[in-house]
This record gives sequence, C-alpha cells and structure tokens, in this order.
Amino acid sequence: MSSSPTSPASNTSGAGKWMALTAALLGWMFDGAEMGLFSMVGRDAIKDLMTVPNGGPPLDSVIDFYFGVVLALFLVGAATGGVLFGWLGDRLGRVRAMSLSVITYAVFTGLCGLANSPLQIAILRFIAALGMGGEWALGVSLVMEVWPNKSRALMAGLIGAAANVGYLMVGVIGIWLTATLHIFDRVLTDMGLAESTVKSLIANKGWRIMMLLGTTPALLTFFFRLFVPESEKWEREQGKGTTSNWATHDLLGVLIGAMGPALIIAIWAYDPPGWSPSTVVAMRLSGSLLGIVIAAFGYIYPVRRFLRRVAGQNPTITDNSGKIIRRMLLAAALSGVALMGTWGSTQWAAAWASKLTQGVEGIKNPREWTQISLAIGAIIGTIGAALIGDWLGRRVTYCLMCIASLVTGLALYQLNTEYNTQFLICAFLAGVCTASFYGWLPLYLPELFSTQVRATGQGFSFNFGRIIAAVGALQAGALFKTAFATEQHFAGLTFRPGHPGACSVICFIYVVGMILIWFAPETKGQPLPD
Repeated sequence: MSSSPTSPASNTSGAGKWMALTAALLGWMFDGAEMGLFSMVGRDAIKDLMTVPNGGPPLDSVIDFYFGVVLALFLVGAATGGVLFGWLGDRLGRVRAMSLSVITYAVFTGLCGLANSPLQIAILRFIAALGMGGEWALGVSLVMEVWPNKSRALMAGLIGAAANVGYLMVGVIGIWLTATLHIFDRVLTDMGLAESTVKSLIANKGWRIMMLLGTTPALLTFFFRLFVPESEKWEREQGKGTTSNWATHDLLGVLIGAMGPALIIAIWAYDPPGWSPSTVVAMRLSGSLLGIVIAAFGYIYPVRRFLRRVAGQNPTITDNSGKIIRRMLLAAALSGVALMGTWGSTQWAAAWASKLTQGVEGIKNPREWTQISLAIGAIIGTIGAALIGDWLGRRVTYCLMCIASLVTGLALYQLNTEYNTQFLICAFLAGVCTASFYGWLPLYLPELFSTQVRATGQGFSFNFGRIIAAVGALQAGALFKTAFATEQHFAGLTFRPGHPGACSVICFIYVVGMILIWFAPETKGQPLPD
C-alpha cells in the first residue's frame, strides 16, 4: 500500500525532522571516517604488528594481502550488521537501534588502537563493522520516513556527502597528526606514561592514536536518545502490532549466513601447497559462489519468516513476498557492483600513493592528500548523483555512473606512474564518479520496500553488497601477489604490476552494473511506500 503522492512522509514536527536529519548526518559522517580510517592507516598498523621470522621488515606483498583480509572481514561485518541492526530497527524502532549501532562501531574502533596483532585488529574491525553497517540502513530509513517525498533526492545526496565529509576529515586529521606527533610524544611522556607505551602510540605515523580517536562517535548516542524523534511510520506499524512479528530466534539465520562470508575469506586467505594455479582459482571461485549462496539464504531468512507471520494478518503481503525477496537480491547486486568497485579499486589509491613515494624526498603526506582528493570528489558526486537520479530517472543515472566510474577508474590506474598533480586530479575524478553511487543508493533503496521491512530490506540490500565487495578486496590483495606480480597485457591495455594492474581489472565490475540496472524497477516520481 502506498501513500498518496501529495501526502507528507509523516507528521513529525519541523524541529523533529531537523533533529533526525542532524543525528543521521553525524552518524554517516562518522561512518565515512570509520571507512576511511583503515584505508589510510591499515598498512602501517599491519606493518607495525607483524612479526617476521628473520627479524626484517615484512614484504609489501604480504602487508597488502593481510590488508585485504582485514578489509574483507570489515565488509563482512558490515553486511552482517546491516541485517542484524536492520532487524532491530524494524523490531525496536529506528532511534533505539541507531544508538546501539553507533556505540558498537565507536567502542570497537577505539579498541583497535590497543591491538597487539593483525588477528586482533581483524576481529575488532569485524565487530565495529557490525554497528557501522547497521547505522547506514537505520539512518536512511529514519530520514526518508520523516521527510516529505519531494525532499528525498536532496536527503539522499546529503547522506552520501556526509559520509564523505567523514572520509575527508580522516585525511585532514592524518596530516595534522603527522605534523604534531612530536608534540604527542612530549605530552604523553609528561603525563607519566611509560616510554615503551609512548613509542607504541606514536610508532608508524601514530596509527594507534588515529584508532583511539574513533571512540568520539559514542557521544552521539546521548544526542539520539534525548532529542531525536522516532519515525511515525514505524510507530504506526508498532501500533498495529506488525513489529511483533519479528522473532528473535530468526536471527539464527543471520548467524548461519555469516558462515558463508567466513568460508569465502578462508579460501582466499589460504594458499594450498602443491596445488596448480588453475585448481586454486577453480576452488576459490566455486567456494565464493557457495559462500554467497549461504549468506543470501541466512540473511534473508528473518525476512521470509516475518512475511509468513504477517501473511495471516494481511494476505496482500503473501502475494508480494516473492517480489520483496527478488528486490532484495537485485538491489544487493546493484550495491555489490558499487561497493566492489570502491573497495576493490579506489580504496587502494591512498596505499598506492604511499608506495609510489617510498624513498622519494620532499613529498609529504601522499596518502592523506590522495584521500582528501577522493573525498572532495565524492562529496560532489554523491549530491550530484541523487539530484540527477531525480531528474533523469533511477536506471539511466545508474548506468551513466557505471560508465563514468569505469573510465575514471582506468584513468587513475593506467595513466599515472608517479605521484603528482595529475595523480591527484585523477583521484578527484574517480572520487566523483565511483562514490556517486552512495548518493543514488539511499535515494533508490528505500523506494523498493514498505515501512514494515524497510530497515531490514535495505540493510540487506546495501550491506550484502559488501560481501561481494569483500571478494574484490581479497582478490585485489591476492592479485598483487600472483597474476600481477609482473606486467600483463589484455584487450590492448597494459596492466602494470601491483596496484595498477589488479585495480584496473576490478574496475570492469561496472560493466556488470550497466546490464543489471535494466532489470530493476523504475521508481522516479513514486511516493515512498507505506
């Protein structure tokens, strides 16, 4: 059932709408900071924590591989959290679940600064990601439900822009921290901390301090609870008793679903001794497909059970249940294209900039400036994509974004051999195009689902794409070590070793998006479903 095109999204007061928007924008900003944080300091963290048998520094290829594994675990955690906290949002309310999600990612990001091994970092990042994945779905649901239909495109653009402001903020803080580490050294020593503790905190460009700063968003939870109103659309569903059909024991399906991504990470992280390369590839591809199927079945399970319970109260839902599941799967694939392109390609740009400048005198903060360039472009791209999507239509806009992302991604990795102004311009353009999806997705995904299943449905749709992206992150790390250990040639293109070759290949995922979008429904001009 849909609201009339002229009706407002809710009767929430003007002050309440602005409070909800402010809270959600702050949450997304810190989400973006959380995502950008490890991209910038992750290699330093792993290098600092790895122990090498011969006592020498770890190889770059080994660091890249473990960096990819930690990224993959983070993405899987976000996928699981999107379903888990989406379920909580549909069952307990948007605001209460948002508070829990923010506390989760803030506390466990901070704890990363106390880690003593790459394994500890990976586990803590996984748990932090649970909250981050949930916050995205809950914030989008809340804002879209309390603001009127005519404001949806602008709200979606602001959502994507806020996340990238956080991404930009991490780059700026990184530059500031690099310039002031000597002050931290003196201040921490004057505070009476042991010399070994101080050295640990400021080692490898102060990555521990950056992680500890990640606890800041925890303060947001007090703001949520005191000032942010609950969605009236959700409260109406609660009043009708619909929300009680979400059962706690259905979350067992989410636990089972998480085993699928665990399988994917295991098979990509393990190199079987004595196996031929073709056998390893076949094993990884088949294992990844099985893992994705297990994840899809498990994560969708709570929704299927909910729809069955509601069927006795509202027969219309029975007829629509198949459509809801199909939309969840298709939307997950569309999100997966965007996320794989980002996490398997452009998220490696800052690390690549750092490698390009190793041993080069006179260049300061290459990874931070690369991240800032990407983020500035992303802020422009997210707002622009949401507004263009409202103008040209959802499908045409998505297709254009795929084309632009493919071109600018290849330009970044194929046209640059050194870190300079051209590199930063290409990073900016890639940021505009590859991040534009994060303004389009919060516009489109809420339009696919009714209030009853909106948080869970779009939480699955956006965050399940992270599992697909996890394959990309793992694949990039593995490709650095294997297929692109040397120069490769394909389709008239030269793929240089390491980041340029592997990340260029992953950019071709956007071709899949150009095809998939035409199977999705067009929702331009339609009201948000009730």
